[in-house]
Amino acid sequence: MTNQSYCQSCAMPLNEELLGSNADGSKNPDYCLYCYEKGAFKQDCTMEEMIEFCAPHMAAGGKMSEQAAREAMRGFFPQMKRWRRG
Repeated sequence: MTNQSYCQSCAMPLNEELLGSNADGSKNPDYCLYCYEKGAFKQDCTMEEMIEFCAPHMAAGGKMSEQAAREAMRGFFPQMKRWRRG
């Protein structure tokens, strides 16, 4: 059984093809290619802005509403590397 890893910026499930890149071109295991490229975040946004962007995508599977997705993300985003404080 393998542990699923998730982007530490947007929470997208990660696999080898979706990994972002470091400044030296190597794969970054913590972030997806949509959030992180060449060693830098692609968007300059707040955690709340990221949640607003991600909520429709998370709800698209039909298992939860956008509001439920927002509430869930507000619960776990603060624990992710990009959004942790201190």
